[in-house]
Amino acid sequence: MAELHPIGLLTPLDLSTVEAVPDSHVWPHSDESSQKIESAKLVSIPVVDFNDDNVLELIGKACEEWGMFQLINHGIPKTLTVETEEVVRCLFALPQSQKMKTLNVPGTVNGYCMARLTKHHDKMMWHEGFNVIGSPVDDFKKLWPTDYQRFCDIMEEYQLKMKDLADKLISLMFKFLGISDEEMVKKLSYIDPATEKPHLALRLNSYPPCPEPSKVIGLAAHTDTSLFTMLHQTRREGLQILNEKEGWLPLAPRSDALIINIGDFLQIISNGRFSSIPHRVMIRETEKSTMSIAYFFHPPRHLYVAPYCKPLSETLPTPIYKGVNVKEYFLIKAQNNANGIAALKI
Repeated sequence: MAELHPIGLLTPLDLSTVEAVPDSHVWPHSDESSQKIESAKLVSIPVVDFNDDNVLELIGKACEEWGMFQLINHGIPKTLTVETEEVVRCLFALPQSQKMKTLNVPGTVNGYCMARLTKHHDKMMWHEGFNVIGSPVDDFKKLWPTDYQRFCDIMEEYQLKMKDLADKLISLMFKFLGISDEEMVKKLSYIDPATEKPHLALRLNSYPPCPEPSKVIGLAAHTDTSLFTMLHQTRREGLQILNEKEGWLPLAPRSDALIINIGDFLQIISNGRFSSIPHRVMIRETEKSTMSIAYFFHPPRHLYVAPYCKPLSETLPTPIYKGVNVKEYFLIKAQNNANGIAALKI
């Protein structure tokens, strides 16, 4: 089971040493995330070529119909992606005692951690994570005292490249929704007033090999508390999306694509035109750890987010969600068992 830190925090179990799944990590079949039947077929979500002349319409249609798409020719250099993967691999391969030196504790945002979803469930997930918001230099010094700078440089460059791509994507999404660049700047300032730097959020995920994968869950069902999330995976299986008619659908992502999925804030701003799709990660039989790198693109916590209801005709669309402060929404979602959207319904 998960261990208790001296200050009372649950800390990640060293999953690499586990020979049998402990009860703390066994998910019963009656759990809410297992109630819907898992489809046997692999589903290919829309593929959008960022160089396509019709990229605006392709992205908009995918966001409306799926809430998720695969982006190719996205401009993130393959060499940088490979280097970032290697940093992540080296990090999670460190001894547990070394990783624990960077444990994410109250009052900090970065460091080694369990999934944030853990507090909403009785069982633990087969997962270990690491948060990188801004520079990882303080934590990386603890992990690699004599060789931290090159790891920092790679991670910071990856964040900035992802930020540049996210800026382009949100501009296209807002344009599709009829929101002008001027209105976008008013609604979403990505400069943190405390630091005068862009708000960057990267989460590194590791799913170690499991002796009994059918008993565990990598990440439980959830939606993302972001505008959208950009995900790079080192494996092709495990990620699933929820379809109300067909249940859980396993995805068959392309190795050269980033997966872009809509988050709660964009569902609110789009007044429900874009959907924040529930998804989860299942563990498959493998002898190797698998990893993913998630870039969460969301506004700073001081901003106010509300439906944008520009009239498409003489009839003004009615907002279906209440507006909310970003910081307040995190609290609302936590108080409503991770279902903040439902709590904002008018």
